[in-house]
Amino acid sequence: MQETRELFWNIGHEAVPVMYLLTVAAAAAMAEGFFRLFRIWRLGRPLDRSDRSAERFARFLAETLSQRKVYRVPGAGVLHAVLFWGFLALFAGTLLVMFQADLIAPLFRFNLLSGKFYRLFSLVLDLAGVAALLTLGGLFIRRFVIRPEGLETKREDGIVHALLFAILISGFLIEGSRMAVTELPGHQAIARWSPAGMMVAHLVSFMGEGALRVLHKGLWWLHLMLGLMFIAVIPRTKLRHIFTASGNSYLGPLDPDGGMVTLDFEDEGSERFGASDIAGLTWKDLFDADACTLCKRCQDRCPASVTGKPLSPMKVVRELGRIARESPWTPLVERVTREELWACTTCAACQDICPAGIEHVVKIVEMRRALTLMGGEFPGPEARTATTGIEVSGNPFGMAPSSRGAWAKALPVSIMADDSRVDILFFAGCYASFDPRNRKVAESFVRICAAAGVRVGILGPEERCCGEPVRKLGNEYLYQMTAAENIAAFRKYGVKRIVTACPHCFSTLGKEYRDFGLEVPVEHHSVFINRLVAEEKLNLKPIGFEFTFHDSCYLGRYNNLYSEPRTLLQAAGGTLREMDPSGRDSFCCGAGGGRILAEERTGRRINAERVRMAIASGAPVLVSACPFCLTMFEDGIANVDPGAGMKLLDIAEVVAGRIA
Repeated sequence: MQETRELFWNIGHEAVPVMYLLTVAAAAAMAEGFFRLFRIWRLGRPLDRSDRSAERFARFLAETLSQRKVYRVPGAGVLHAVLFWGFLALFAGTLLVMFQADLIAPLFRFNLLSGKFYRLFSLVLDLAGVAALLTLGGLFIRRFVIRPEGLETKREDGIVHALLFAILISGFLIEGSRMAVTELPGHQAIARWSPAGMMVAHLVSFMGEGALRVLHKGLWWLHLMLGLMFIAVIPRTKLRHIFTASGNSYLGPLDPDGGMVTLDFEDEGSERFGASDIAGLTWKDLFDADACTLCKRCQDRCPASVTGKPLSPMKVVRELGRIARESPWTPLVERVTREELWACTTCAACQDICPAGIEHVVKIVEMRRALTLMGGEFPGPEARTATTGIEVSGNPFGMAPSSRGAWAKALPVSIMADDSRVDILFFAGCYASFDPRNRKVAESFVRICAAAGVRVGILGPEERCCGEPVRKLGNEYLYQMTAAENIAAFRKYGVKRIVTACPHCFSTLGKEYRDFGLEVPVEHHSVFINRLVAEEKLNLKPIGFEFTFHDSCYLGRYNNLYSEPRTLLQAAGGTLREMDPSGRDSFCCGAGGGRILAEERTGRRINAERVRMAIASGAPVLVSACPFCLTMFEDGIANVDPGAGMKLLDIAEVVAGRIA
């Protein structure tokens, strides 16, 4: 017997037209469901996500086929990825059978499914079915037996699991009943290439051929109807994420900058700013709501949620989807509370871990914009005072602008108004300019530059807050006002390169100011110093020490800078003891999203939680590369364990102490 099998065995080709008619009907039902969703997505504002299409398509293929964002989390993530690959292989096998039966055989009189290829085809599909069945079982046990805390389970989840189980089990029974008739009696060499199917064939072989044929035909039609039902219900259940989550691999922002949209205050047609209702969000925000699978990864990583604050990024996205479907005219803050919105630190841990590519932060900031710009609201009186300080004096402390450069009086630094012939402009930022602890960081950086022969200039009294904290609090108008003043100063002195020790300034000046035409290269001081060492412009005398390093959210997740600080600290003689978590999974210090300007009144303190992680590493030195983090950890160490003896340093202070 040739190594092949009869397609549509026991069914007959007369069933093919009916099968295709039913398939068209199922596809039409799916299209109608997605059209309903499309009408909901159109309630949002326009947003262009069509740029750099080749790069987007390459990312779509890579992320969808590899499932790298899904299996990044062990356990359920791996199970889900294997389930996807299993069903993908089964779907590809089904298409191949259709092509063979309805295209290759009639047109070319050639049987692709024969010989060695058929053996491989049978084995791959058999193993794919087993893998899908086992992983689906694992996911079922996790959801319905183990029931992890916070994982919401609904009737829909039971229906989806039952449907998938029925499709897989009926598929194996169809295969087994066919093999029991056509392969077990004398052709077991072929049957062995479908080990699971062969096992089922042995289990049902006690039935006579007539009963097996009846079983096979009935199950074939049942399997077809289950498969078509699966197609039809995709847009009506969370199965829609098959399309929306993979779609987000194409539609997501290409740069890890938070995806903020710069508002146009000159547009006379704009009467409202921010998202006070669904119409204030973009279509992508509403699309995201239909990509969410309620897997709770974002909630598990959210520092606000972990420390007992009333914020779950998952629930915010889910609620926006509900509002869009049920009552799009409802004010958002009636369903997403102010307490939830103000708790966010914009650390982007939720977005980074989300397997569906959902952008949580921009939705929260858009709703904050409505509260701030349209309602004049703040998370607390201290945030209002700090915002007034930035508006009046250019800094959140309310200090006189004339004193902004006082920290550099005794250092080899040029005030740009006096001498702009410099190699770099050091954008000190508010904390290095006025906070005594962070002034030491700025002083260390200047000493490093002097040792490397780099001429440093500062704006001094002309420097203003970069505007990032108030922007993340929703005050886009004040952000743009401070940005305009800073950009005017940069252009006034023909600045060619900017270096800053603040990741928030670094991200804002280097990326977000581009919306206003600023194209000056901006570097973080850790990258700049690391390059000085690599180019042998700065000689270090390594002194051994053990340290743990905190990855700032705006240096790491927003700008993908993880290796440079570690390389520099190791060149200075350091031995690294990583915190758990670290790198992309790093836990926020609690200062982002403008929270540096506001008191933390609910739940446990985020900075204290991170300090406990640092102490648990066993390292005597905690190194940061962000003034916000340094400030938060100084307070955190004092409150968590002042007697622990943990030393807190910025990366520039470490390097400055080891200049040869």
